[in-house]
Amino acid sequence: MNNLAANNILSIYQRHADAFACQRSRSLFEKSWLDKFIAAIGKKGRILDIGCGNGQPIAEYFIQQGFQLTGIDGATAMLDRARQRFPEQRWLEQDMRELTLGETFDGLIAWDSFFHLTQQDQQKMFPIFAQHSHPGSALIFTSGPSNGIAIGQFEGEPLFHASLALEEYRTLLNANGFEVIDRVMEDPQCSGHTVWLAKRR
Repeated sequence: MNNLAANNILSIYQRHADAFACQRSRSLFEKSWLDKFIAAIGKKGRILDIGCGNGQPIAEYFIQQGFQLTGIDGATAMLDRARQRFPEQRWLEQDMRELTLGETFDGLIAWDSFFHLTQQDQQKMFPIFAQHSHPGSALIFTSGPSNGIAIGQFEGEPLFHASLALEEYRTLLNANGFEVIDRVMEDPQCSGHTVWLAKRR
């Protein structure tokens, strides 16, 4: 059941892109963390949005701040919306687990996307983060608050989430050249998100 739900994530977002666009909050409750991420980057530059969805509201906020965006997502219906709204940016259909762009970015973000991967696939993402970063690059992502699997629901379908133990995230970040500069578990100022902010050494 869990494997089936995990493998169905892209299909769910592909089939329900319209519903997601209607339901996704655009209040930018994430703003305080996005601003911390921008401060960690320290300059205007290039951001890689991993699991960018339709580009709203997060990619849109970075674009408004003067960053160049590369958004990747595995659901074409989501990317079509992003391309239509922000045609001057780069939007690529990619599975994050197979990402090999051959370039690095000043900032990498995986907000409410990376946590849809299985625990094993999450472990494998940290070398991918490293491959797409350089010294000084910032990385921000959301996770669960503890080791385990949680099945939510979207449009009546099971929606898979997983998390590693917090210490395992810290170990993986360190092993791949990242230093944690901020982390808040279930941040009440950010709709209960557990957020990690790290910087490449």
